[in-house]
Amino acid sequence: MDTRAPRVSIVTSMYRSAPFLEEFYRRCVTAVAALTSSYEFVFVNDGSPDDSLDIALRIRDRDPRVTIVDLSRNFGHHKALMTGLAHASGELVFLTDCDLEEEPEWLLRFHEAMTRARVDVVYGVRTNRRDGLFQRAGAALFYRLFNRLLAEPIPMNVITARLMTRRYVQALVQHREREICVAGLWVTTGFDQLPMEVVKETRAGSTYTTRRRLSALVNAVTSFSNRPLVYIFYIGVAVMLLSMMMGIWLIWFSLSNHIGVPGFASVMVSMWFLGGLTIFCLGIIGIYLAKVFTETKQRPYTIVRAIHGEHEPHDQPADSRAGSSVLRG
Repeated sequence: MDTRAPRVSIVTSMYRSAPFLEEFYRRCVTAVAALTSSYEFVFVNDGSPDDSLDIALRIRDRDPRVTIVDLSRNFGHHKALMTGLAHASGELVFLTDCDLEEEPEWLLRFHEAMTRARVDVVYGVRTNRRDGLFQRAGAALFYRLFNRLLAEPIPMNVITARLMTRRYVQALVQHREREICVAGLWVTTGFDQLPMEVVKETRAGSTYTTRRRLSALVNAVTSFSNRPLVYIFYIGVAVMLLSMMMGIWLIWFSLSNHIGVPGFASVMVSMWFLGGLTIFCLGIIGIYLAKVFTETKQRPYTIVRAIHGEHEPHDQPADSRAGSSVLRG
């Protein structure tokens, strides 16, 4: 039996992916076969409620190069991707979504660019956005806010699809956060990275709702930046200075007999403003405290129910799977 590491690993996660898996697998095989005959697939079932797992198992029956990591429930897209990367063993790792919005054939373009530029990562950057006006504005606002709060900004319109070297993946999976924003981890890990413009298709019925996008923004900012806490300090200073100036103004007006009966409206507005500001600031602090609470418990960010086609990754750091736990029957 050949125990050498495969040349290329193709990693993806599955959630409501049943309609796309067969075509995704077929197109990936065609693309990777143009590069090498030594490859593997790592499918991560992120608690998909449809029959994605059954379809993947049928693919596994036909092709022993397919490994299926079955999570015990839905843990989220980013955590599923990180779990899949921890189980990949290829010299090169191609990470992509299996819903065919990202073309499997990009592997060839990414590999050519990686070979030419001699970088560790080639990642896709979306040039087209066919979303509605609200979604485009939301995406632009997300990147603008996020990058203003980060020392190392993430590229705008970055997508999942990327080709990575083994050493980069080994460094990436060493991150131990339980609250994961994978786009931030991609940047934080460093190494030489090259963007490549791509045209990504838009599929109706995306599982990323407005609520999930907003949640991703909050999680990303509080996971990679402490600037909101610093801004709270400056807001407090600004409110204190404003209050002092207003106090001096009121004292002067009082001594000048310009103030009659104190105004009820001004008192109520001040109370509402300061009360709302206090609750807002406490909310930000609470989010950070919640993250500290989550991280200190050191729970695995995913739990693996079963691995179909399990193998031990080659040259894998001893603690590279610390973020996931495997249930043994």
